[in-house]
Amino acid sequence: MERRSKIPGFQRWVVKIGSALLTDDGRGLDVAAIGGWVDQMARLRQQGVELILVSSGSVAAGMTRLGWQQRPGSMRELQAAAAVGQMGLVQTYESHFKRHHTLTAQVLLTHADLSNRQRYLNARSTLNTLVQLGVVPVINENDTVVTDEIRFGDNDTLGALVANLVEADLLVILTDQKGLYTANPSTNPEAVLISESAANNPELPAMAAGGTGRLGRGGMMTKVKAAALAARSGAHTLIVGGREEDVLSRVFAAEALGTLLWPEQERLVARKQWLAGHLQTRGVLHLDAGAVRVLRESGKSLLSVGVTRVEGRFVRGEMVNCVDEQGNDVARGLVNYSADEASKIMGKPSRDIESILGYVDEPELVNRDNLVLV
Repeated sequence: MERRSKIPGFQRWVVKIGSALLTDDGRGLDVAAIGGWVDQMARLRQQGVELILVSSGSVAAGMTRLGWQQRPGSMRELQAAAAVGQMGLVQTYESHFKRHHTLTAQVLLTHADLSNRQRYLNARSTLNTLVQLGVVPVINENDTVVTDEIRFGDNDTLGALVANLVEADLLVILTDQKGLYTANPSTNPEAVLISESAANNPELPAMAAGGTGRLGRGGMMTKVKAAALAARSGAHTLIVGGREEDVLSRVFAAEALGTLLWPEQERLVARKQWLAGHLQTRGVLHLDAGAVRVLRESGKSLLSVGVTRVEGRFVRGEMVNCVDEQGNDVARGLVNYSADEASKIMGKPSRDIESILGYVDEPELVNRDNLVLV
């Protein structure tokens, strides 16, 4: 219960809604249910929660619009269903959020977008800007054009990747089950709902084993894997029944609904550990004594003024080593500018970046949240 008490303090939520919920188990888009979730999300925003929505349902909605009873096997039919269904899905969200005077934005992503570092940073910048503008991003996989995601992907994983991307505090997976049980509750009457667990608990996969649904691509196993993935950036994951009355509001009130899977490390610690273990570096930044002292003693960001030389070929967002005047490793981090840009602004104060480059992405060369001492 102690960990659930933290939920009201979580500022940024990613809410993922599954296909079975959105389409009332395949009967077509459940407009009334979607309206109910939107009402709850609107209340969350009024309470200070920054909200990103990951929505399944385009293929399932397209199937019902086209009169198909079973999920098709051919790729071209899946893509056609996604294209047809996405229209109604987005229109439904737009109309319901409009009742709350809230703008929405459609964002279609693929796993490839989040594995390419440059596209990853572009997506993060766009989503963060939308949230800052008070817009609710509605994210789905780009099923219309990407074949691998339709065949192998799932939106539980996408939800976790988005949670990593925007550094969310909480990933809420709304599903047609009440949560994760110790066994399959439909076949084992002794199955017990798991209230809380560490996301990386090795016993969870065996409990989650089972097939996928008729409409969606994921089962409980994908949700457990998504929780472990979200935990890498320090996010909590709640797997909870979307048909529970006023479910999101009750979760915000720290009511013990569903299964809460928590990270074993706080967000910044988890991120720093990931950076420390990221072995593939693309370049080297040579620092003067003052910059080294600031990094080691004050824990601040690395500014361009403290860099004396740039080595390697790297682009924005790639990993670089930071070394002192003797060539000793000081830190490593994700750089905000390419090698060419860094060479132009090194030794210059941050206020001069725009006049030198004609633009400014970030005032720091490496932000302290993306930097770890070695």
